[in-house]
Amino acid sequence: MPPSESDSDSGPEDTNLFAEPEGYYPPSPKPTKQTFTTSNGDVVDLHLVGYSPTEAHHLWNGSRVAAQYFEADPAGTVAGRNVLELGAGAGLPSLVAAALGASRVVMTDFPDAEILATMGRNIDECRIIPPPPPTTTTAAAVAGEDTKKTRTKADVIVSKGFVWGFDPTPLLAELPSSRPKFDVLILADLLFRHSEHGKLLDTIRDTMAPGPDSKAYVFFTSYRPWLAHKDMAFFDLARERGFAVDKILERKMERPLFEDDPGDEEVRKTCTGWVVRWPREGEVVGAPAEA
Repeated sequence: MPPSESDSDSGPEDTNLFAEPEGYYPPSPKPTKQTFTTSNGDVVDLHLVGYSPTEAHHLWNGSRVAAQYFEADPAGTVAGRNVLELGAGAGLPSLVAAALGASRVVMTDFPDAEILATMGRNIDECRIIPPPPPTTTTAAAVAGEDTKKTRTKADVIVSKGFVWGFDPTPLLAELPSSRPKFDVLILADLLFRHSEHGKLLDTIRDTMAPGPDSKAYVFFTSYRPWLAHKDMAFFDLARERGFAVDKILERKMERPLFEDDPGDEEVRKTCTGWVVRWPREGEVVGAPAEA
């Protein structure tokens, strides 16, 4: 039976009966931009996603403190080294490491399209990374020629999606065969994800070059002071798995990152830095970490 005129008139109304009115849901947060000023006075623009359940929309204290720590001693931290950053977000420590002369930097975060695009944009727009010097190709060297291969920023730093604890082969593939693992890992403000501690340590184990000179730098603030013991449990688990742990820094920020949050303000303003590394020959590990 064909629809009557009244049926036709009511059709669109019935279709939209359960539709939410315009403006019912708040709009998605828009991407933001923050800046970091280097010790030389250069300003680094950092794009951030509008919102991410992985918290990649924040520029965390740990990222800023890590960058400043590397700036204070490039030769002793990142210069000439292969560097991997986990949970990078905006990727500030990676950008600074590349600017300070790291051989190869791989900036990673959860493989979300918006996060990956943001990391790539921050690399593309970063003006503090000097162009790498050209290299002589192997064929030219064998022939005794002086043919130089032009290198780009992508030869120094790239961004990749990565899930902690997964197979790191795609990350290791970014390194030269002569140095197949990373000398430096960066973990900036990741320890609040207590359920992921084991996976983070799995990735450190699988990607950090053997030897006591390789280091995983861990910078963090206990943003929830009542759970600080769970943050610190990362280092106890690291020792249980055979790593050595050293505290290298404690810095008080001017104000908490989240000023209206509950909990001891002094704890929320404090950022600490640690190194997780392979033990030296004869070194005994296992003592609990001290905050």
